[in-house]
Amino acid sequence: MQSNRGKIPVNPMEDTSSQGIAMDRNDFKKIDFITTAEKETAIRAHRDEGYTFHILEKGQVTIEIDFKTYKVMAPAIVFLHPDQVHCMHDIDDISVSSMSIQSECLNRTYLNLLQDLTPTAPLPLTIETFEIISEHFSLSLKLYRNKQNRLYHLLVKDSCNALTALLINAFLSHKKAEDSYSRFDSVAMSFRKLLEEKYVVLKRPSEYAALMHISVPYLNECIKKATGLSVSRLIQDRVILEAKRLLSHTDKSVKEIAFHLGYADYPYFSRLFSKATGYTVMGFRNKNID
Repeated sequence: MQSNRGKIPVNPMEDTSSQGIAMDRNDFKKIDFITTAEKETAIRAHRDEGYTFHILEKGQVTIEIDFKTYKVMAPAIVFLHPDQVHCMHDIDDISVSSMSIQSECLNRTYLNLLQDLTPTAPLPLTIETFEIISEHFSLSLKLYRNKQNRLYHLLVKDSCNALTALLINAFLSHKKAEDSYSRFDSVAMSFRKLLEEKYVVLKRPSEYAALMHISVPYLNECIKKATGLSVSRLIQDRVILEAKRLLSHTDKSVKEIAFHLGYADYPYFSRLFSKATGYTVMGFRNKNID
């Protein structure tokens, strides 16, 4: 086990001149992935500093996101929330356009929509949608690289927000239209936002129902209709996901992880984890350690 792994690694933005936005377009060959130091960076599980989009323009890639593996073929979009832990497993010869943008640079509406999208699987694109997105990315990249523009930061921020809107729209086109959302879906979306903020400190459905000013039976009904799962199950799943991340990508002790997730009684946390996953805590760590 590596030392100094108290936190999950975060890949910082390399270019800070654009104040919270990074963009690039690259080609990678399979032989490069096998033989160069880039492989070590690619296969290391990590988080990204911002909300990240990878637009796969050519080739295919195998990527793991929060313990789920996807084989992605161009043209496609991979969206990664800053909380999500991911790594590459394999690539063919690929061309990829990438943008990472921090929350303070995002339009508030787009930021909320990205929160609602998470987690989402990589999205295959139609040729028409891909061409529109690719053209806009090319324009945004030109603005990003031309640091002599008098309005450089405004141009980059506004063009990247427009690009973000196009990317979000591509994902939403595969989901329900907003006006077709049922009351169950609306309650479920509100609950998921609250869960993301409070899962460490709130573990009971009644606590979430109270904050949402609805009854526990109604909350359970909405969540069951929208997701097929109970409120208790979604709370447990969110806690277990974070536990898996910390067990696999840090060297925190079980006691530290339990405390980090809001459990003073770490033997209870260990039993909860085993019941939910079918693995002991250390069995899961040994199986998945980086």
